[in-house]
Amino acid sequence: MRDCGFTDNRSYIHGVRLRPRREKTKTTTTMSIKVTTTKMNSLNFEANLFNPMKSGRKVDEFFSGDNGLMPGTNVIVTGDPGVGKTTVLLDVLGDLNKAGKKCLFISGEMNAIDMVGYVKRFPKFGDLPILFMGDYADECPMEVLETVLEDGYDCVLIDSLQEVAVAVQDKFGGTFKSATTKILNLLEEHNLGRNKGKVNTCFMMINQVTKSGSFAGSNRIKHMATAMGHLKHDGEGGRYLYFSKNRRGGNMNKLYFNLNLHNRVNYLYESPING
Repeated sequence: MRDCGFTDNRSYIHGVRLRPRREKTKTTTTMSIKVTTTKMNSLNFEANLFNPMKSGRKVDEFFSGDNGLMPGTNVIVTGDPGVGKTTVLLDVLGDLNKAGKKCLFISGEMNAIDMVGYVKRFPKFGDLPILFMGDYADECPMEVLETVLEDGYDCVLIDSLQEVAVAVQDKFGGTFKSATTKILNLLEEHNLGRNKGKVNTCFMMINQVTKSGSFAGSNRIKHMATAMGHLKHDGEGGRYLYFSKNRRGGNMNKLYFNLNLHNRVNYLYESPING
């Protein structure tokens, strides 16, 4: 190898000069986190945590193997534009409300005038307590959510998670992901019954999709979801609901429906998911 008149600490391989060698320094990390394991047989749960909330309709068997929405769970629902996401989930919420469950609808998109048309077609929606987030545009959205949820609800429908997260982001700045995280942390507290009523709240959340139909949202949403439901057009004028994931079991076929009846969703028949 030719001496060019100077020396350095670089290495050479087949005449090609490489980057300088760097001395490796050993870093010692002190672990301070305490990790524990859990044996399920050592845990005790309230019996009502496993009592399903039933609407009395065919859709119950799709929410869980126990035929109903389960306390303390989170159901994420996506769907094609105009397929009836809000109507179908409000129909479920209205039936639960009628059955004596304490229910709440949080609307991040509609106002009271928008709801008039829904109530005309589905009068039972008129008995639902509704929080219109737009009515509190000048307030802190997280404080509004914390205040309305503090008494404890059996089931809460949020339409949509993205719209509420945008309101939080507008107030606090930062990223959309950090705004979503604030909301999910709050919902998790109520899943665990950390409210005045000590109620393990079940949340149904409408989640938007991208133009290509892909899930729009962070992985935290997916991981937190007990069940992932989807409402689709079949291309021939039909509409159906199916679940791609459900930790509580439940019917995994397609459930066809239409919105032709007064005051309730008309569930028609089920079909194999690959059929």
